[in-house]
Amino acid sequence: MSSTFNGVIVPLITPRHPDGGIDTASLENLTAHLLDGGASGLFVLGSSSEVPYMTDAERSLVVSTVAGANAGAVPLIVGANEQTTNRVVEEARKVLDMGADAIVVTSMYYAISNAGETESHFRTIRAAVDVPIFAYDVPARTRFTLPTQLLVRLGRDGIIDGVKDSSGDDVAFRQLLLAARGIPDFDIFTGHQLVVDGALLAGAHGVVPGLGNVDPRGYRNLVDAAAGGDWARAAALQDALAGLYEITYAPRGRVSGGASALGAFKTALQIMGVIESNTMSAPMLSLNEEEAVAIKEVLERYALV
Repeated sequence: MSSTFNGVIVPLITPRHPDGGIDTASLENLTAHLLDGGASGLFVLGSSSEVPYMTDAERSLVVSTVAGANAGAVPLIVGANEQTTNRVVEEARKVLDMGADAIVVTSMYYAISNAGETESHFRTIRAAVDVPIFAYDVPARTRFTLPTQLLVRLGRDGIIDGVKDSSGDDVAFRQLLLAARGIPDFDIFTGHQLVVDGALLAGAHGVVPGLGNVDPRGYRNLVDAAAGGDWARAAALQDALAGLYEITYAPRGRVSGGASALGAFKTALQIMGVIESNTMSAPMLSLNEEEAVAIKEVLERYALV
């Protein structure tokens, strides 16, 4: 793992005050919590940040706050999330001016495209910015799966520097790892936070786990065990993290899928004293007291409170 980008890249949640405003003090506390927990990098303005719900001013505030709290300690990776190529370029330039070390880019969304247009999309962005670009394969959000051969071609041509895989397709992920072998400085991360040990064994360079907001040290210990070849310990640590993931079951259908997992992470962090409030971005519902009690029981089981 000699690359700048490896290990545990935590996708930060976005704390909000009860009135809905961005809670910068809690965001600074969260950044410190992740750095103390051994995070190898920080990823903001992704799905875990609730980026579709954020205004332009809120996006800028989040990036500048985390950049200041991080103070160059670990790489800062920022999502340039917009519907079309020109808008992504504009967003990328903005976040780079605020301190981003790399950007994460999806395929276009809302605008209906195909593989050819998607390839042009990435090549145009590469021509516009001179920093590492990670392709973000997240078809649940974009409704388009990035083809393996396209990713490999873009990697070999130096257009992208790696992939953050949230496809949910373990077969395609393994095929990507195999096809990308031999591409220098090409980093592939799994977003599948419950099978990280298997992904690392297959050759992944690291993980981007939403649950890492709650337990960054657990994921860092897992990655370190894998790097040291202690696969039995890595599996045991992954089992524990899978148990901790039960906090996301607390809502039991009362809220949307996105609010369920992110709401559980926020509620856990509130219980742990890292952030002030578990407020979700409107119109998502925040978790209630009954759900918080269930989450606290899981946290106590894993000695996080």
